[in-house]
Amino acid sequence: MTAPKKLFVKTYGCQMNVYDSERMAETLGGQGYVQTDVAEDADMILLNTCHIREKAAEKVYSELGRLKPLKMANPDLKIGVAGCVAQAEGEEIMRRQPAVDLVVGPQSYHRLPQMEARLRQGKTALDTDFPEEDKFDRLQSRPKAKRAPSAFLTVQEGCDKFCAFCVVPYTRGAETSRPMTRILDEARDLVERGVREITLLGQNVNAYHGAGPDGAEQSLAQLIWALNDIDGLARIRFTTSHPNDMSDDLIEAHGSCKKLMPYLHLPVQSGSDRILKRMNRSHTAESYLRLIERIRAARPDILMSGDFIVGFPEETEADFQATLDLIEAVKYGYAYSFKYSTRPGTPAAERPQVDPDVADERLQRLQALITRQQQQIQTDMVGRSTKVLVEKPGRDPGQMLGKSEYLHAVHIDGSDAAIGDIVPVRITAAKRNSLAAVRQD
Repeated sequence: MTAPKKLFVKTYGCQMNVYDSERMAETLGGQGYVQTDVAEDADMILLNTCHIREKAAEKVYSELGRLKPLKMANPDLKIGVAGCVAQAEGEEIMRRQPAVDLVVGPQSYHRLPQMEARLRQGKTALDTDFPEEDKFDRLQSRPKAKRAPSAFLTVQEGCDKFCAFCVVPYTRGAETSRPMTRILDEARDLVERGVREITLLGQNVNAYHGAGPDGAEQSLAQLIWALNDIDGLARIRFTTSHPNDMSDDLIEAHGSCKKLMPYLHLPVQSGSDRILKRMNRSHTAESYLRLIERIRAARPDILMSGDFIVGFPEETEADFQATLDLIEAVKYGYAYSFKYSTRPGTPAAERPQVDPDVADERLQRLQALITRQQQQIQTDMVGRSTKVLVEKPGRDPGQMLGKSEYLHAVHIDGSDAAIGDIVPVRITAAKRNSLAAVRQD
């Protein structure tokens, strides 16, 4: 028998890239590859890249430079670059780093079998098209292996918002939504393999408008209610959303769908209306705050998460203070905050930039405020009862680790719970980035 080829995948960035990496590994599994955690043992190394962070492309080139000695030691090793940097850079990657054999954009990874066949013929392979066919429809069925209790499931890709700082419309393309029946089939398959919690993914997931069984467009709320009927699926989450697409039926679902968890990631980016307009965000700080009020009226215990960009071009101290004021008003349980960095080809890249030292200082102040809010929310959890989805053993003997309904990491001491169980616990302590608990039956 021929020994299986080994595939090493390194994933950068968002949850959608995690999902894409899984599907690419499954697709290459059909070509005889099994995954390895050791790059030095691999017959193929695949970097699934993200273009959101600062100097994303340069970091990929640096990683390729580190991999070059492996190629020199093993000329049969194949190196591939996938994801959004692959889409943005295209053949430039192969020009700058000849060790690369394969470049594939995020809309074309269903074509990996054909691309891998070219590699076996001693050729290189490049595909950064936006093909007309549905890549999800062309992917082979998932293998029936046991899964972890939590899984990602992409339901929507691309974005039509064209925020002034963002490259997603250029690397992922226009908004597209998968048909509901295919999503439900994939969800049922995941549940059959042990998944208890599914997080629905999309660059703008609450703009979901996939075709239903009768061909009519369905909203994200309608998809959630359809998933709610799947036996064995206990928890539903979704990310990432845009404030302008938080529809009435989706807000109502947060109040009435028991499987939809009390957690919502709703990026605002800035608290300054002037900066929001310059970002092309199409909402105001006031409209965002009123939206939060409506969501909390439907689900009072919901935990809010957000995104913030500090030092956006032309941001003044008054603009930044407006962001701090909004954070004070909302009280976030989590938040992701970044210093603005230019993305070539985006409108904001051509505008006057904020002094980097000023942006650094503002980011530190913003993160300090968010950290205080997060720690206060976690401290307020002490003594409360909640339910935890057990995901893996903890570091200490007899300890298990899982996620609360509010997405807190929770260490359960002295528990005999099995992976995949959802157990009631009482929170006993708040740590820096997690909670401690004991089982409560």
